[in-house]
Amino acid sequence: MARRRPNLDELLNKLDYRFERPELLDEALTHVSAPQAAGQSYQRLEFLGDRVLGLAIAALLYRKFPDAPEGELSRRLAELVRRESCAEIAISWDVGPYLKLGAGEAHSGERRNQTILADVCEAIIGAVFLDSGYEAARALVERSFQPLLEAPRRPLRDPKSALQEWAQGQGLPPPTYSVAEQTGPDHAPKFRVMVKVKGAEGEFGSGTSKRIAEQAAARSLLMREGVWTEEEHGTA
Repeated sequence: MARRRPNLDELLNKLDYRFERPELLDEALTHVSAPQAAGQSYQRLEFLGDRVLGLAIAALLYRKFPDAPEGELSRRLAELVRRESCAEIAISWDVGPYLKLGAGEAHSGERRNQTILADVCEAIIGAVFLDSGYEAARALVERSFQPLLEAPRRPLRDPKSALQEWAQGQGLPPPTYSVAEQTGPDHAPKFRVMVKVKGAEGEFGSGTSKRIAEQAAARSLLMREGVWTEEEHGTA
C-alpha cells in the first residue's frame, strides 16, 4: 500500500513561508535514495543552505550580543549551526513525514535520522534563499533558531577554556595543571589533577582521564571564585 503524502500546507505553515517555485521545496525534501531523485536530491541545496545559515546566524549574534567578544560569538555560532541543532529545527518543522526516501531507508526509520534531518533543514534554508533571496532565508532562520539562541542546549564554554579566559582577563599567566595522583589498573586508571592560577589557591579534580580530571579541577576553581554558578552550570 502506497504511503499517503501529508498535506504540504501543514509544513508551509510551520515554515511560515510560501514558495514561488514549489519545486525547490520538493528538491529540498528529496533524499538521494529516492527513486524520483534522478540526480536532484537535496545535497546541492544543503551545501548552499549551510552557508546561508552560517551568515544569518553570525549576523543575528552580532546584533544580539553587541558587547560579546569574538570568541564568545564563535562558540555561540558553532552551537547553533551544529548538526544536532539543525536536526532539532527540522523536527520542530516536522519534516519527517514529507521526506522522499528510498524504500529501504523509509522502512529503516531514516525519517528520524539526525543527519538527514539536519541536512534537510539546511536544504530548506537554501531553497528559500533561491526562491526569494537572502532576506527571506534570514527571516526563516531567525524565526526558527530564536528558541535555541535564548536557551543553549549545552555550556558555551568548557571549564578549561573558561578558566584560561578568566585568568587572561585578570592579567594572569595561563593556568597550570599537574597530576597529583594516579590510581587503578592501566586499563582503567583514575586521575586526580590539581590546577593552579597565580595568586589563587589550587583546586583538585578527578576523572578517568587526565582531560576529564583537568576539566573537573578547572570547574571547581571557577565555582570557588564565583566565575561560574551552580544555577548556570549545574553539577559536575
